Amino acid sequence: MSLVRSVLLRVPAAAAKPGPAIGQALGPLGVNMAEFVKQFNDATSSYKPNTPLPVKLSAFSDRTFSFVVQTPPTSELVKQAAGIKAGANRPGSEVVGYITPQAVYEIAKMKQRDETRSFYPLEGIAKSVVGTCNSMGVVVRDEVEEGEGEGEKGN
Repeated sequence: MSLVRSVLLRVPAAAAKPGPAIGQALGPLGVNMAEFVKQFNDATSSYKPNTPLPVKLSAFSDRTFSFVVQTPPTSELVKQAAGIKAGANRPGSEVVGYITPQAVYEIAKMKQRDETRSFYPLEGIAKSVVGTCNSMGVVVRDEVEEGEGEGEKGN
């Protein structure tokens, strides 16, 4: 059992389907798509459905596979927390939403669970989240008025 190849995918949480997007990536590797979809949907059932999740899949020569699900992209988590559909077209001069420092902290805690960030201090990850907010036109402030943001939070 040797590694054939590793691929990076972005798959919607708890809603993966054996369609062309996944098929084109997994078909040449000999991976059973139906089995991957079943295992992936079970593993991501705790996330908000359809949240795009980065997945690193390793395919082996005996047609088995393993995969690691990473946390959603920071921009997705910020959009969910601010209750917006997209970031600003002109981030420096346009504000599309607001989130609180508590929401930034929650996002940073979630991102710290990634194996690549597990050894980073929480403060550093939080600063990175604030940077993502700035580049999206989302303002971090203590008080968020009714209807200004703090939408649904993802998992």
